[in-house]
Amino acid sequence: MIRALLAAFALFFATPAVAQQPRIEEAVFAGGCFWCMEHDMGAIPGVVSVESGYTGGRSRNPTYQSHEGHYEAVRVRFDASRITYAQLIERYWPLTDPTDANGQFCDRGPSYRPAIFVTETQRPIAEASRARLIESGRVQGRVITPILPRSHFTLAEEYHRNYAARNPGRYQRYRQGCGRDARLRQVWRRVR
Repeated sequence: MIRALLAAFALFFATPAVAQQPRIEEAVFAGGCFWCMEHDMGAIPGVVSVESGYTGGRSRNPTYQSHEGHYEAVRVRFDASRITYAQLIERYWPLTDPTDANGQFCDRGPSYRPAIFVTETQRPIAEASRARLIESGRVQGRVITPILPRSHFTLAEEYHRNYAARNPGRYQRYRQGCGRDARLRQVWRRVR
């Protein structure tokens, strides 16, 4: 009996633990200045990387100086074994003002509108999340954030990528001066 227990004990500890393999998936979101979206989405547990760029327009090579028709957006790579796409969308909403069709915070114009860019598989998840948000009453105002088909994503110029980490003082002054956090507190209300 003791030998059997010792053998089982030895076998248990001799067998290497099977680590869950990461399942990397992608999501694309727009929510105003890509510096802020990159910073905030990068802080979510399970997010592996966030890249600033342009999407939604017709030109194949948009730049910061010429991205008419494109949104400033972020491509988020996340470990789906740690956070699901549905959970990621729930974390996205409070980072934006989903009631503003003309931009976000101090950044005005079509490039700064909020949007969720989806694959066909992601579409029903995003639509269900938006419907729950509208029904919840958590936002003061009408939710206008569109759910659009994913299209070509072009990385932003190097000086825009990882901006908050590389320029923390400038980033904080921009964020505060833009009124982002103050506006988010106005738009989002706590529901009991």
